[in-house]
Amino acid sequence: MIKCRVLGPIEISADPSGGKIDIKGNKNRALLVYLARSPRLSRSREHLTGLFWGDKPEDKARHSLREALRVLRQQLGDGVLQSDADQIGLVEEKVRLDVHDFAALEAAADWEGAAALVAGDFLEGLTVKGAWDFDEWLTAERASWRSRCTVALANRCEELLAAGRANEAVEAAMRASALDAASGIATRAAMKSLALTEDRTLALAQYDVYSERLAELGATPDTETQTLAEQVKRERTWQLPAAVVKRTEKGAASRRTPLIGREEELSRLVGDLEKCQAESRASVCLIEGDSGTGKTRLTEEILARARLSNATVAMFRATAGDVDLPGTGLLGLARNGLETGAGLAAASPKSLGAFAAEIPEWADKFGVPKGKTTPLENAIIDVVRAISVEQTVVLLVDDAHWCDQTTLLALTTVLRDLTTAPVFVALSFSSQLPRDELDDLGSRVGRDVAGSTVRLGPLDEDALAKLTAWALPDYAPEETDRLTRRVASDSAGLPLLAVELLHAVALGMNLDDEPGVWPVPLRTLSQTLPGDLPDAIVGAIRVGFRRLTNNAQKVLAAVAVVENPALADTIERCTELTGDELHSALDELEWQRWLAGDARGYSFVARIVRDVVERDMITGGQKQRIRDAAG
Repeated sequence: MIKCRVLGPIEISADPSGGKIDIKGNKNRALLVYLARSPRLSRSREHLTGLFWGDKPEDKARHSLREALRVLRQQLGDGVLQSDADQIGLVEEKVRLDVHDFAALEAAADWEGAAALVAGDFLEGLTVKGAWDFDEWLTAERASWRSRCTVALANRCEELLAAGRANEAVEAAMRASALDAASGIATRAAMKSLALTEDRTLALAQYDVYSERLAELGATPDTETQTLAEQVKRERTWQLPAAVVKRTEKGAASRRTPLIGREEELSRLVGDLEKCQAESRASVCLIEGDSGTGKTRLTEEILARARLSNATVAMFRATAGDVDLPGTGLLGLARNGLETGAGLAAASPKSLGAFAAEIPEWADKFGVPKGKTTPLENAIIDVVRAISVEQTVVLLVDDAHWCDQTTLLALTTVLRDLTTAPVFVALSFSSQLPRDELDDLGSRVGRDVAGSTVRLGPLDEDALAKLTAWALPDYAPEETDRLTRRVASDSAGLPLLAVELLHAVALGMNLDDEPGVWPVPLRTLSQTLPGDLPDAIVGAIRVGFRRLTNNAQKVLAAVAVVENPALADTIERCTELTGDELHSALDELEWQRWLAGDARGYSFVARIVRDVVERDMITGGQKQRIRDAAG
């Protein structure tokens, strides 16, 4: 069997030995590939002489063909070529091109396998002098395979994004763009994957290259790509300190951890979101897990994809004090995303007035209501319905076990009353704090309500190994294996603690000097006090804290002391930081995933981390000064 790679620079080898076969002359190599791509693997002598030697007299052309066949027989061995007075061909199943494998993988929608075969353009770099008819054939083949390969790479990019493997998706998407800079599907794949890795600048640069290439061809970007570009422009721009921006850290030293060990869950939930959008039907996703299992991290990925699909995204992060405040979650959703909905103004004045009566920003936009307004739990249905006419609406409540009953029941009613609207409700909650409203909704998922329930547990050994390999890419395999076992022991497989440990190790911490076993039997992370944690975990949090800029340390200390969530004005009084200094420090802490912020203020992503910072990183005098400044 002779195998030919033609998706990229041509490469010919013998199978199964794999030894490369060096066939001299571009025309000879081109002849072999052309025959392999011909119907029934054969062509007439007259056709081949006209195709490759059309610039020569007939007798010289036939002589050149005989010489080419001699070279091929010499290099390929017996039993590959067959010929008679009129026809020349290849023996069936003696020569196989990678495009044959590609076509089979493409038909099976095996995008991973198909993408792996793409090494460049069809017969990249090959030219044949004086063979104008062959050049026309080659041009058409290249255009066809370029299009098919670009689609395969873009589809592989989407698969990787659905599994949370955004960095790998970038590589596939950039290969697609390099193959065809004028392809809308390749450009969208590159922009989307880059945006999801938070490289907004490069994502927009890809759009500029695409636009310039189309302009050369006398065309303009399609609507779908233009819309995505506008969405990327609206993505958040981080105002990070210069010291953070200049770092060229890799792995866990950067704290920007990829989603590892949750690929199956993310793929399922993203699939639900896409069905909700495509089929215009209300859907819910319930994300259940103990503290530290990565519920918030998973919802971040879902929201990022929803924003890039031009959805209206509203989120609310509940805290313990919200459970007894009716409608707090509805007001939080209104302040954190619903106000941007394209069709919001179409809601009834009484519904808009219900929120305007409580939220100054809504009052500025829609006026102070006069007379009786609609109850919030009814107003939310009208508002979401109005927006959903023009855009998908995504409503997220994080830590929904602390959410007020009015909000939880209202969201259940939204799902019931807006069944045929593109509305996606996501609720994350702790397994340790049961709520009847969440249990009731969960019992209806898949029966009365479309959607999924995912339960997050500790990461298994394989996921921890992948996380360790990403975190410390320069480690040898045996070092990675040893560290994985130690992280598994100290973190109990909780992603939150595993990331803290790996971050500290990447910054120089030696776990061999830090004994400890966790967890305490029958105690979850949410029930754990700092003193119950292994010394390695506490040390890792301390290392991470000291790695922050001075301003970020001041802000984190202030948020640890004042009641959550901490308003920016309160943080300003406590730290005496103002303007860009304060904004930069807050952005650093959100970027590094210490804090999460919304319209109500800032709070720690993980309570146990807040407890360690408050106990170990702030003196008694500092605490009192912060409390005095906070009033």
